[in-house]
Amino acid sequence: MSTLASERHPIRVLIADDSFVLREGLAQLLALSPRVTVIGRHADPASLLAAVDADAPDVVLTDIRMPPTHTDEGMQVAERLRRTHPEIGVVVISQHGSAQYAAELLAPGAGGRGYLLKDRIHDLDQLVETVCAVAAGECRVDTELVRSLVARRRSRSPLEELTPR
Repeated sequence: MSTLASERHPIRVLIADDSFVLREGLAQLLALSPRVTVIGRHADPASLLAAVDADAPDVVLTDIRMPPTHTDEGMQVAERLRRTHPEIGVVVISQHGSAQYAAELLAPGAGGRGYLLKDRIHDLDQLVETVCAVAAGECRVDTELVRSLVARRRSRSPLEELTPR
């Protein structure tokens, strides 16, 4: 969705998180913005994906860890949507920053993808800007995760241990 289109029509968002409190809190927070409308809330990947197939949103806002295994279901959703609905933006949210998950999310292409830490989504402006940017095909990553990714890339190479000899 282009930026101009998002100014005329609210960006349609589906939320997926197994925590009722967080799911409803995100919906209430996003309801404060005229730029976004929440079209559904889901507690698991299966119901989320069924909703996507029934009425595709512009953006999916999903937790990384959800039932049934509470490991990386949100990442699996993002990967599946990249194949089945590449036009849908995905913002992954997580309690803990993971440079590995961020790298996996962005490796196939960063456009239309975002990664935010849960403890920083209380800022309505930042959350809405992230959703809007991802809907427009941009990439948004929490600054804490960017620091982790950059530090990861700066790790010392074994070649640096070699002497001139």
